[in-house]
Amino acid sequence: MPKQYIVELSEAERGELRGVIRKLQGSSQKVRRAQILLKADTGGSNWTDERIAEAFCCRTKTVENIRKRLIQRGFEETLNGAKRTTPPTPKLLSGEQEAEVIALRLGEPPKGYSNWSLRLLARKVIELEIVESVSHETLRQTLKKMV
Repeated sequence: MPKQYIVELSEAERGELRGVIRKLQGSSQKVRRAQILLKADTGGSNWTDERIAEAFCCRTKTVENIRKRLIQRGFEETLNGAKRTTPPTPKLLSGEQEAEVIALRLGEPPKGYSNWSLRLLARKVIELEIVESVSHETLRQTLKKMV
């Protein structure tokens, strides 16, 4: 079956890929992508997908995907990977809410307690309506940031 996405690199792109490989710049994924692109280049090695996959211990589908990404999204995004536009999960507490939680934690614990536990603090934060609902783990992460 003829290849649908053919890799044709310029001399500047080949030089950049060789530099990445030689100096091991970036992540291991970036170095592997550079190696795959160099071997898939029709003006260079022009290896088959199967041979590339065997040489770099990956699947042929990985090689096909890298070829496709190069044609559809360009050299930079193929080499460096797509940048995330949004964080994986949104922040649960705003800066003002975090400040209130920290202030509450630094204050005196309720009567009958010698220290604030995370679960006690979570109950108090909900009781004072700082937030609608919050887990003790979220509070732990918030308080850990201040250390």
